Amino acid sequence: MTETRESKEVLLQLLEERNNRRKYNKFAYLFPDKDDVDERGVTIYNKLHYKKHIEFLQAGKHYVERAFIAANRVGKTLTGIYEVICHATGKYPEWWDGKRFNRPVTIWVAGDRGETVRDSIQRTLIGETEIGTGILPKDDIIKISALPGIPGAYGQYFIKHVSGGQSTIVIKTYQSGKNAFEGAAVDIIMLDEECPLDIYVECQMRVISTKGTVYLTFTPDSGLTDTVLHFLNGDAQKYVVMVGWDDVPHLDPTLKQQLLETIPPHLRDVKTKGIPYLGAGAIYNVPETDILVSPFQIPDHWPRVYALDVGWNRTAALWGAWNREQDIMYLYDEYYRAQAEPPIHAEAIKRRGNWIRGVIDPASRGRSQNDGLRLIDLYMDQGLSLYIADNAVEAGIYDVWTRLSTGRLKVFRTLQNWLKEYRIYRRDDKGKVVKKDDHLMDCLRYLVRSGMQVSDTMPVDDDDPATYNRRQSGGNLSITGY
Repeated sequence: MTETRESKEVLLQLLEERNNRRKYNKFAYLFPDKDDVDERGVTIYNKLHYKKHIEFLQAGKHYVERAFIAANRVGKTLTGIYEVICHATGKYPEWWDGKRFNRPVTIWVAGDRGETVRDSIQRTLIGETEIGTGILPKDDIIKISALPGIPGAYGQYFIKHVSGGQSTIVIKTYQSGKNAFEGAAVDIIMLDEECPLDIYVECQMRVISTKGTVYLTFTPDSGLTDTVLHFLNGDAQKYVVMVGWDDVPHLDPTLKQQLLETIPPHLRDVKTKGIPYLGAGAIYNVPETDILVSPFQIPDHWPRVYALDVGWNRTAALWGAWNREQDIMYLYDEYYRAQAEPPIHAEAIKRRGNWIRGVIDPASRGRSQNDGLRLIDLYMDQGLSLYIADNAVEAGIYDVWTRLSTGRLKVFRTLQNWLKEYRIYRRDDKGKVVKKDDHLMDCLRYLVRSGMQVSDTMPVDDDDPATYNRRQSGGNLSITGY
């Protein structure tokens, strides 16, 4: 009897110790190698379920500028704070391949105003009712100090670093203005929720001398602001990941449906996919859910065509396949590259199928900057079969919109560059089309306005290597995979 009672007491002590470890060191149990269960019985999914979150963390190794643009409830703040703690403590997980510091660091974590910082960032860091129950390990907290003027809020955290030194986390608010972000040299800056662009630029100045990093985690509730456009401009030097409800496992279908019913229709893409709301400025206000489809094998009897928009800063091409029976155009492939000569672009285009005809930007009839030759001639000399596209802008936009709104234009969801442009294609406050980051949108107009007239089916007897490869692989192009 005594041994049984003692065994139970030992077991209870072990369980209590395990629960305390989890309670006061949640950081150690995040992004595990396999699914786990916390002290409340809630499943902690393994890191393979959070591919985009992990990619964002790893991207810090190569990118100074990063943005985690996301839907609500997908873990954007937690992911950002997780990186903060890695740097502050020096406790990087074994799988970590992101940016590292081998010394104590100075970190700024900023939010909109004191109350929201307290209720979101602070709660994630140290817990809601008991300090140490957040994801910052309790044993690593040396001291915390109050944030003046905000009841229950803390403004500075002093953290043990594995080197034996001490890291500092300083809380700031956008409400304090740009001046509050001037002067100091900082290693890491996390901006939780969207900040004004002038504050973001100032933060970039703070990390230059330390070779540090700045990153944002936010839901684009305010639409196409200057800050959002700064990241969605196609700049390869910036890392942007967009995370929606379908990218995380912890939101089950029933919960997602319940949440969806509480969101106004015009905000659903913002809240569930992290896609900026374009409002009245959107040129094509057809929801992505109505036009995106999963890739499939395109039948050989469907005519194909591509559109080409040329330029040194960006050359873009867009391929379409026409289901004539239902009069539906499917956009199935894209090409998007900057600062390369025509032979390089032409080779990539031919690899998609040398037999496919193209329509090209009328501006290509102008002279190239290098040798005065017409651009269209340079491309045709490379073996491309090209026709001049109709570049009537408003008529082309109307034709595209008509197809989109009637379900007669579909897009393979793999066309990520096309999607980026579609999301920000807009008019300014004077009603003019904003001519920026719209190369594939121009290609889209060329395809719909002119492409179907010159589209053609795959030749029955074709010696083109791309066609041969397609047949040998059971109907799939090696370039596109479908």
